[in-house]
Parts: sequence; C-alpha cells; structure tokens
Amino acid sequence: MATAYERYNLHTTPEKFYIEACDEGADAVLAIDRVSNEMTLTGKKDVPPSAVTRPICGIMGTIRLVAGMYLIVITRKRNVGSLLGHSVWKAVDFDVISYKKTVLHLSEIQSQENKTFLSMINNVLTTDGFYFCTDYDLTHTLQRLSNTSPDFQEMSLLERADQRFVWNGNLLRELAAQPELHKFALPVVHGFIVMKPCRINGKIFEWILISRRSCFRAGVRYYVRGIDSEGHAANFVETEQIVLYEGAKASFIQTRGSMPFYWSQRPNLKYKPKPIISKTTNHMDGFQRHFDSQLLIYGKQTLLNLVNQKGSEKPLEQAFDKMVSGMNNGMLK
Repeated sequence: MATAYERYNLHTTPEKFYIEACDEGADAVLAIDRVSNEMTLTGKKDVPPSAVTRPICGIMGTIRLVAGMYLIVITRKRNVGSLLGHSVWKAVDFDVISYKKTVLHLSEIQSQENKTFLSMINNVLTTDGFYFCTDYDLTHTLQRLSNTSPDFQEMSLLERADQRFVWNGNLLRELAAQPELHKFALPVVHGFIVMKPCRINGKIFEWILISRRSCFRAGVRYYVRGIDSEGHAANFVETEQIVLYEGAKASFIQTRGSMPFYWSQRPNLKYKPKPIISKTTNHMDGFQRHFDSQLLIYGKQTLLNLVNQKGSEKPLEQAFDKMVSGMNNGMLK
C-alpha cells in the first residue's frame, strides 16, 4: 500500500509554503505558490534558508474563502493506539493559514464575511473526534480490506478511501488532482476510536471499537432527519468491533442512521417536537436507494427498529414497517 508521510515541517516565505516530508529517506517537498495557488513537487534543496519553519502533523487540505485560499494543517496529534502494528492518531489542534499576507483588498462587508466563515471552520475543527493513520486505511472495515485485490492495495490512501467517511474530502481536491502529491494527503475520519487490552477467563486479547460518521447528510439532532435524494440517511454511523487474539482477527459491523424516508422534526418550544412525514415525495424511491447501497456494501442485514411504537413516533414505525414489507427482499429481515 502506498502510505502517506508521517512527519512534516512547514516552511513559510512571503511567496510560498513549503511542506517538507521528514520521514526517514524522504526528500519530497510540496511547494504551494501563495499567489497562483499552484502546487508542485520539489526537493529539500529548494527550500529557502530564510523560510520560517515549524513542525506540523499533517495536511487537512485547502479551502477558498472570501479573502482567497487558506491552508489547513494539523498542528498537534495524540496517539490512540496501535491497530495491527499501525499507529492511529487523533488530530487535536489545527491551524488555518491564509495564502494572502493581508486582507486589505477586502471591503468591510467582505472582511466581516470572511471572519464569519473562518469562525465556522474553526468551530468544526474544534469538534472532538477527528482521526487519521498514515499507513492503514481507517475508512474501510477490516472485513472489506481482507477482500481487496492487489491493485486496490497498491492505491494511495486517498484513492482507495471510502468517500462516505473522508471528512476532509473536499479540502483535499487540489491534492487529489495530482497523483504525485498523494503521499501528502491524509484522509481524516470523524467518529470515535478506542483500543483496549482485555482479559476474559484468563485469555488476553485486543478489543478495538471504530465508529465512522458519514460526511453525507451529517447534522445535529432534530435539524437533520430522514434521507436525501441519493438515499443517504441522516447521521449515518458505521461501527466496527474488532477482536484480535493469537493471530486470529474478527470484525463485526453495525450501522445506524435516521429512518430512511422523507421526514422532519424541526425544533420548537416543545421538549420533543412531533415528527412530520412528507406527503409530497416518493418515499419508496429513496428507501430503495438507501437499501440498495446498504446491500451492495454490507450484504445480508438484520434491521432493528429503534423508534417508539406508540406516541408521536408511531407513524414513523408504521411507515418503516410498511416499506420494508413492500421491498420484499430476502436479504433484509
């Protein structure tokens, strides 16, 4: 597998950012022109001695705001543990760095808008639960990885990643467009990862839990419910439980998501707003898309209905039961 670089130095000059790969034997440097936005691969000899240098832990990506382009880097990380010999890291701190040296080219309104967008980005980055690994694909389950082809295994982490769980996918578009730069690209997942040594009846084993939040139709409770036109369920999470014992590996997968049809539950003054099922959309069409995708990825499934079967949630339970029965698919029960 083509791994990503693990250690970096960021060298800054008025004209360019130079991101140096500091892994043993590496000579690659990613040069980013702060005026033209061009990204090129160069060597350490091209870094000017006058550059201001600091270590960073990785590249989150780039984004265009009102003031222009910004570089987002991971500045601090914490080791979560080792998965099959691969170090898994939690991204703790980030920095959002402007390509422009000033914002004097902006009007007062534009400057305020830019500050608002920067505040929104920083609010997202301070959300707990961003993880990455430079030499293991955290976006795929152990089950999926065990059934991949040699060609797949030779792909870069960025190319082979499951895009449902790459939270910086849009930020990495510039790097993705140039395969020679892929070793600088870190797919970052959002969710929860824990690794613990356990003992049962004197038997010691490794227990690992990985929850991956989908970046499609993510949102806070009540504001985002149901599915979109592509069949993506709101707040979809894939949870993988891995057990490692004396060379044996076991992986068990569960997924959860909002009821996969069109409904809403907008907040109001009530403690628990009443769910409203849309009367104008083709529920079965979106429902079918959702489970076609689920079956393609996960195969045969057992569905658990977790909503209340009485009270305000009863219509949701009834609609779900009706649509599952209507699909009449032996792969779902």
